[in-house]
Amino acid sequence: MQRGAATATAQYLFATSLEEFSACVEKIGLPCVVKPIMSSSGKGQSVVRDAADLERAWTYAMEGARGASDKVIIEEFIPFDYEITLLTVRYNDGTRFCPPIGHVQIKGDYHESWQPMSMTPPVLAEAERQAKAVTDALGGFGIFGVELFIKGDRVWFSEVSPRPHDTGMVTMVSQNMSEFELHVRAILGLPVPEIINLAPAASHVILAEESATELSFEGLMEALSVPDTKIRLFGKPDAVRGAAWEWLCPLEKIPIRRATMQKRPPMR
Repeated sequence: MQRGAATATAQYLFATSLEEFSACVEKIGLPCVVKPIMSSSGKGQSVVRDAADLERAWTYAMEGARGASDKVIIEEFIPFDYEITLLTVRYNDGTRFCPPIGHVQIKGDYHESWQPMSMTPPVLAEAERQAKAVTDALGGFGIFGVELFIKGDRVWFSEVSPRPHDTGMVTMVSQNMSEFELHVRAILGLPVPEIINLAPAASHVILAEESATELSFEGLMEALSVPDTKIRLFGKPDAVRGAAWEWLCPLEKIPIRRATMQKRPPMR
């Protein structure tokens, strides 16, 4: 992102060695958040609360980076009330926003999201202003997953993904146009009409508990027997521990139990 975008952010520093990293942590203070400069689904991110954890956090960030990297980010810890994803669509005729998406992350990894997230009009307006400032600075067309922290009436920009976002999976059931359709429309120069939230909805990820090469799924009949429930299986040929597949349902409907993935020969 170009510097100068009108956003509020946590204090941050970059480090390229363990020694520099230790000095940066001392300047930012504890607790602090450590991230690779580029990662996916929270890989390599951790919260450092004790100086004894510095070397572990440095190693975890370096190993969790996507692509070649010799740099990490050290951020001030923001004790936010909640965090949101504001899916922001840049297209030929301007910018549109999806209704805000609330979400929960565990160890930096997405676990569940819901739309819409209840926000006061002034806070939502400030979130949209910052999201537009960030995406305008980046330029280009498509959908951007802009993540923001909220505490009281204050808004901080956290990070941005220039693509459909994992927390936005819920839009496959919650909106008149999913995040994927919006991304394609914007890139191809097609019209992007008003984005409408059809009903309150939620999504939850299912994580593989172990690595496996032959998969089957249990609980599908039970989960799909709940009205308005949808399941998305990602079609991966095998599973890596922590890998995801996902189910979706309106907030008013709660499945009796979640479907689970088992290490068994695939069902035909």
